[in-house]
Amino acid sequence: MATITTSDGTTIFYKDWGSGQPVVFSHGWPLNADAWDEQMRVVAENGFRAIAHDRRGHGRSDQPWHGNDMDTYADDLARLIETLDLRDVVLVGHSTGGGEVARYIGRHGTDRVAKAVLLGAVPPIMLKSEANPEGTPIEALDDIREGVRADRSQFYQDLSAPFYGANREGADVSQGARDAFWLMSMQVGVKGAFDCVEQFSETDFTEDLKKIDVPTLVAHGDDDQIVPIAAASLKTVELVDDATLKVYPGAPHGLYGAYADAFTADLLAFLRG
Repeated sequence: MATITTSDGTTIFYKDWGSGQPVVFSHGWPLNADAWDEQMRVVAENGFRAIAHDRRGHGRSDQPWHGNDMDTYADDLARLIETLDLRDVVLVGHSTGGGEVARYIGRHGTDRVAKAVLLGAVPPIMLKSEANPEGTPIEALDDIREGVRADRSQFYQDLSAPFYGANREGADVSQGARDAFWLMSMQVGVKGAFDCVEQFSETDFTEDLKKIDVPTLVAHGDDDQIVPIAAASLKTVELVDDATLKVYPGAPHGLYGAYADAFTADLLAFLRG
């Protein structure tokens, strides 16, 4: 397996396909790099170098007790980019991975970055407050923590329904896709999974977004039940100077079927543009 070692000795797994301009993918919680396989395949087949890592605590990477926080996630991404000496990079982040991309730019700048893509991403901030009434109530986030703590296997099976919109009338998501979600989720260490809930939901990325000075595609399904668009992408595009918003009508949070195909086509067009 291809790995790098971070400054605190954590081993991070990554996959590296194709050649050309690098496109680096950051995955959502509680998944791993495999969630990006279809997009990586298409990108690599079209003359780009597709790279995706398993966030610390997730997948095939180490499961350290410490460092499960957004600053460290961003620094791990920086370590990957620097170790592979990547330049002119396109950063692509889904959900929590979108927060990771924003925080990377906030902490490390865009010297190595050409473009960014934020898909169903958590910035500016998920948590509901007086300043963010469209956000997610803390009670719902506490329910996620309790699900991880009490019976994470069943919780992840249940979570796959709203993640892919399987609880909507007419949904065509397969049981296989939901099983794959469960399998990836069960590879997350319970400590990393638990800690990451606070990181993706309560981190304020507002100042990070203001530092993004490269062309940015902000994409979101308008039936996202996990990261509602009103608290996320609709606010993000107001904070990023050179941002283009793409809304997918009726699309859920997780990439699947026609939604996945539409996003992949838009991603490829954005890379070529």
